[in-house]
Amino acid sequence: MALVDCPSCNKRISSKAKQCSYCKASISADNENLRVISHIKRSNQLMNQSFLALTLFIGGVVTWFWGGEPAEGARSYVAVGAFSLGFVGYLITRIQIVLHKRKKV
Repeated sequence: MALVDCPSCNKRISSKAKQCSYCKASISADNENLRVISHIKRSNQLMNQSFLALTLFIGGVVTWFWGGEPAEGARSYVAVGAFSLGFVGYLITRIQIVLHKRKKV
């Protein structure tokens, strides 16, 4: 008996188990299908995170230049914070997407 990853929730389960004790997914010949579905779900999740980070980045830029002049006071702090979080979040998410695509299904 060995521990393997559940194709649905990626938690460690027994290789002899007929279903996952965490997510109740059936472990059978459909194992390959569940693995592909899990891969697609993770891809969609990463793309959504990337879109959210890009939106935050653009929101920061728009807030900074709203009204034609650079922001001052509290608005500048909000703009720089949104800009920075969005930029860093986007870079991290894009790296995760590249690493996820390299992973074998």
